[in-house]
Amino acid sequence: MTLMQKAAPPARIKILLVDDHMVIRMGLMTAASDAADMEVIADVDNGQDAVETYRRLKPDVVVLDLRMHGMSGLETLRALREEFKGVRVLVFSNYAKGEEIYQAMKAGAAGFVLKEMPLDRLLEAIRVVHRGEQYMPPEVAVRVGERMLAQLSPRELDVLQLLARGLSNKEIGAHLGVVEGTVKIHVANIFGKLGVSDRTQALIEAIKRGIVQIE
Repeated sequence: MTLMQKAAPPARIKILLVDDHMVIRMGLMTAASDAADMEVIADVDNGQDAVETYRRLKPDVVVLDLRMHGMSGLETLRALREEFKGVRVLVFSNYAKGEEIYQAMKAGAAGFVLKEMPLDRLLEAIRVVHRGEQYMPPEVAVRVGERMLAQLSPRELDVLQLLARGLSNKEIGAHLGVVEGTVKIHVANIFGKLGVSDRTQALIEAIKRGIVQIE
């Protein structure tokens, strides 16, 4: 008589949490530990530790906050992607402006989940990203779409950021090393692309679309 071997339980998805709020990390650890198919193998509160921990433990999925003290989430994402080509990063953030989401996806994030969403959406996203797919819920995709509608060039984005700081065309020109006339052309292009006629309207529209952030 042969004894039937029990099938080994499937390997759990190993998760690294990166968030500078302890309460958030504790909540995520509890949610993940309640899921049979995943486990948090480490949690850190800054980007430098995230890179070092990934190097040491090689988790399956990194759940990353975008706005942290010191090294930002975007900088952490870029550092991880530069050193570890196969890293799978799921951004989990309170801040979901179109520009931030766009930059995160451009830097190689595999998915984006808002902290206001139910936790089961996060667990679903972790599973999707672990399979090598992208996770982009409709609420997030809409914001990226709005950002893309603007179609601003990198230099126009620079000018818009400086407009948001209250700089005059002359001051922007000095900051960017271009003549004032060139800045005026950029400003006119920005107004045209955003469908506005003055600086105030441009800033309101840019903030609404998440192209610029006012801290």
